[in-house]
Amino acid sequence: MVKGRLEAFSDGVIAIIITIMVLEIKVPHGFNLAALRPLIPVFFSYVLSFIYIGIYWNNHHHLLQAVRNVNGRILWANMHLLFWLSLIPFVTGWMGENHFAAIPVVLYGTVLLLAAIAYFILTRTLISHHGKDSSLALAVGGTLKEKVSVVFYAVAIPIAFLNSWFACALYVLVAVIWLIPDRRIEKTLIP
Repeated sequence: MVKGRLEAFSDGVIAIIITIMVLEIKVPHGFNLAALRPLIPVFFSYVLSFIYIGIYWNNHHHLLQAVRNVNGRILWANMHLLFWLSLIPFVTGWMGENHFAAIPVVLYGTVLLLAAIAYFILTRTLISHHGKDSSLALAVGGTLKEKVSVVFYAVAIPIAFLNSWFACALYVLVAVIWLIPDRRIEKTLIP
C-alpha cells in the first residue's frame, strides 16, 4: 500500500488534536489583563503540549520520508501512536485546570510515556517491513534521545506524587532535548 493515505490521515488527526487543545482554553469574562491570570496554568500546559505535538508531527513526517510503502501492521502501529496523542488534549486540560496537581501530572506523564513507546513500536514495525539493511533502518537506528526520554518519563511519573513541578521540569527537559532536530533521516536520504 502507498503511504500517502497514512500521512494524510495522521496530519489530519494531529491538526484536530491541536485544535481541540486550543478550544479547551476558555475565554475569560473580564476585559482587563487580571482576567487572564487564572488562565496562566492552562496556557502553560497548552504550550508544553503544543510543543510535544509539534515534535511528534515533525519526527513522524521525517520518519515517513524514508518509507516506501506500508502494510496493515504499520497502519495499526500508527493508529496506536495516534490514540495516545489524541489523549494529550484531555490530560493537558486536566493538568492546567488543576494547577499542575499531582494526579493530573502523573496521568500527563503516563500519556507521554505511552506515546513514546507507541512511536518506538511504529519505527520498529516500519524497519521490520523495510528490512534491517534499508535506508530507514540505517537512518533510525537506536539513539540516546529515545532512551533518555523514556527514563525521564519513568522517573517523573512517581516523582510527581512528591513534587509535581519537578516532574513537569523533566517533561520540559525531554521536550527541549527533542526540539533539537533529528537529522539522521535527512543525512541518510540526501546524498
